Amino acid sequence: MNLTLVTGGAIIMGYAVAAVFFLKFWRRTADALFLAFAAAFLLLAATPLLTTLLEVPREEQSPFYLLRLLAFLIIIVAIVGKSRRRP
Repeated sequence: MNLTLVTGGAIIMGYAVAAVFFLKFWRRTADALFLAFAAAFLLLAATPLLTTLLEVPREEQSPFYLLRLLAFLIIIVAIVGKSRRRP
């Protein structure tokens, strides 16, 4: 077994666990910020998963790298939206 595949699997699992963690809090509070974080972590998990399954040699030169950009944009928009809302 290749050490790169094991490391990639651990990274994917970590992102997926974080997404489930935020989904749990979203179900408890119904706060859209937690849902945005869960979606972002799912996108972050999809990036190494797709590059591994499709055997993309360089992730940073593939279109899947845009998924990472989208994940961070979701996080930024959610935080800005949460901080601009008035109670």
